[in-house]
Amino acid sequence: MSNIRSFESHTPRIAVDAWVDDSALVIGEVRIASKASIWPMTVIRGDVHRIHVGAESNIQDGCVLHVSHDSQYLPGGQSMSLGKRVTVGHRAILHGCEIADSCFIGMGCTILDAAVLESHVLLGAGSLVASSKRLEGGYLWLGSPARRIRPLNAQELAYIDYSAEHYVRLAQRHRESAHK
Repeated sequence: MSNIRSFESHTPRIAVDAWVDDSALVIGEVRIASKASIWPMTVIRGDVHRIHVGAESNIQDGCVLHVSHDSQYLPGGQSMSLGKRVTVGHRAILHGCEIADSCFIGMGCTILDAAVLESHVLLGAGSLVASSKRLEGGYLWLGSPARRIRPLNAQELAYIDYSAEHYVRLAQRHRESAHK
């Protein structure tokens, strides 16, 4: 049984230089862009709508990414899109949300349908972003429900970029190690 699976007429499209760990599961209408990385035990299930993981983004161990189907309760359903250079910390759950470029999602966060994170959001570990909530970019958000705490400083903004760069390099090391 493969960890990359088609569902009905949809087959995951994964860039040749992206890395998906053998224990991760990717199903259906999923696109994973250049130099993105999907780490152990992650599930990305695009069976009822589409999911896009942007270039140089990393989805860390144990994350779940899913979407909502078209129904009378949610006409058109809800897809998911992650921009470029997004770090998603261990065990996060992302469901039908939109995350712009250069965001950092802390460990154990939950982001629900139709939530939008603008560029340069730092979402603290364990936070919950409610359905249809919009988080303004350039701020630290924290809590359940997530609340704006303060503007990000230069070091935090630099760390968001550093994290994405680090995971691009680490994924390359894993890819090379697997081919030895």
